[in-house]
Amino acid sequence: MKTFFGIGSGSEFGKIVAMDRFDSGRSLSPIRQAEAYWTALLSGDSVPMRSQIDPRGLENVLEYTFILERIAPGLARFRLAGSHLNALAGMEVRGMPLTAFFQPDARAQTKDVLEQVFASPAVAELSLNSGGTLGCTRMQARMILLPLKSDLGDVSRILGVMIADGAIGKTPRRFTLTDTRIKPVSEIQVPAPTLRRPVEGFAEEQREFKRSASHLHLVVSRDD
Repeated sequence: MKTFFGIGSGSEFGKIVAMDRFDSGRSLSPIRQAEAYWTALLSGDSVPMRSQIDPRGLENVLEYTFILERIAPGLARFRLAGSHLNALAGMEVRGMPLTAFFQPDARAQTKDVLEQVFASPAVAELSLNSGGTLGCTRMQARMILLPLKSDLGDVSRILGVMIADGAIGKTPRRFTLTDTRIKPVSEIQVPAPTLRRPVEGFAEEQREFKRSASHLHLVVSRDD
């Protein structure tokens, strides 16, 4: 079932490597859809506003989608979250910090990634792993973090998507970071606007319509 959500910031960032070991088409599709939607809202190197995010534009991936709010350097909490994230946590995650999804030894790195997303600003794509334990099979997950501006104009919101492959099993699920890719917004190419041109042979020069008085005729009916 899909959960519909409404319209409602000087550290080292670790090693950045390309992700090529997590290639599930199912997991990549929602990531790419959200990224394409966010990129279409870019204006120069200025990130989109939170108020520009329309759930209808993310209708097919809402269950994996979330909105984060920055509450302190390197810390962000869930403002809204789809049903897939609630299932992974085994509870409603709204109000919880993003680090709640990570193992204790991965939380410092997660904070560094969050801070770079807000401060640069930048887009972060993460590859995650949840080790197999009693009642849980090994699970891989993918996450993307896309910066947003608040109504005050500061970059303090994030549009994100998280999707995990495999049976969830016993909850809550906790993940480690296996790969991270970070790209500054200034390096992202903004889509060129599409100009609508008239179809050859169908466009005509517009002319002012005038009708001279000579075209007016008086018609008289003489019925006896």
